[in-house]
Amino acid sequence: MNDVGPKAAAQGLALSGAPLPLFDAPVSQPWGPSPLRRPGSVRRTMTLDATWPDGQDGDVLFTGDARDIVTGWQGGPPAIVATAHIDVVAEHRVMLSVASTPPRPELARLSGARAGGYLRAEIDKALPGEKRDGTPLYLLLDDLAGASLVGGWAWSRWTQDWLSRLSVQERADHAVRMEGICIGFRPGSDALSVGGRAVPDQNASRVAPLVNPHDPEGWHPLIDRGGVNFRRARRIDVWREKDVIHIESGFQDSASAPDGGDRIAIHEYRLVATADAATHRLRSVAATPGTLPYKECRAAPVNADALVGVPLAHLREQVLLTLRRTAGCTHLNDMLRALAEVPTLEKHLP
Repeated sequence: MNDVGPKAAAQGLALSGAPLPLFDAPVSQPWGPSPLRRPGSVRRTMTLDATWPDGQDGDVLFTGDARDIVTGWQGGPPAIVATAHIDVVAEHRVMLSVASTPPRPELARLSGARAGGYLRAEIDKALPGEKRDGTPLYLLLDDLAGASLVGGWAWSRWTQDWLSRLSVQERADHAVRMEGICIGFRPGSDALSVGGRAVPDQNASRVAPLVNPHDPEGWHPLIDRGGVNFRRARRIDVWREKDVIHIESGFQDSASAPDGGDRIAIHEYRLVATADAATHRLRSVAATPGTLPYKECRAAPVNADALVGVPLAHLREQVLLTLRRTAGCTHLNDMLRALAEVPTLEKHLP
């Protein structure tokens, strides 16, 4: 659990207080479609969609799908080796009901849990085997915490007064909790306004569809939910070369557009990493931002290599210890934490 990589110990002071470099690159550098599947690889894709059938003041419905596919050395159609689906009804961030396919009766225990660290603890209690085994279902459930916090941003694309219509609890989430929560909202950041609130004028970009037109089977079916909707999407590609496990991953938070055109993204990262095939310890990791809401957010990847040396299976816990608060980005942290599932994916490699 506390198996901190050698670079984490060496960079402790830098992580806690060293000046960060200034980033002059554009805040928007949106990614194109996902890369083609690599022969001899396994790919996990996941989407968690949020919709509001009764409008912004009503309950939010989360519909999630995840799929693991194997691409043989000769390429061609992939073989599906695992799938998962969830349907969740939430009142703001409180879970009212959670159901899954394949069915897990234990999910009924999550009713009443509020998304965040508490929900993740309840997931671990209810379904400890899912986290241990790095299943697609666990990735969907774990992402409810982040997606439920960001999801309401989708309304900003459709209405001018979306902030004024937030509940008291939602306003607290958007105000009190922002300063110091991550590297982008570090004290003194231009992303913060008076009182530690987030500057409402967030950057966003039109983005191309995730599905590569030359590889339509590279993603599980993506459904156009219509109207106002939010989507968190992930992709993890894994392949092996001799004694090295290679990882390439993508992450995107996006919303539907009122004009029906391409989706609008607020968070995007791509990540490349390697791990030792024998020990499963992280050898290297580097993240590159795509679209992010503020220029300060582009500093997020600077501390990622503090995780080098950590066993992949420990990353869900270790990322939260090493890159906590202003040492990291909550969205990039979720991406790094999901690398704990790489050993499960590796088992499927041809």
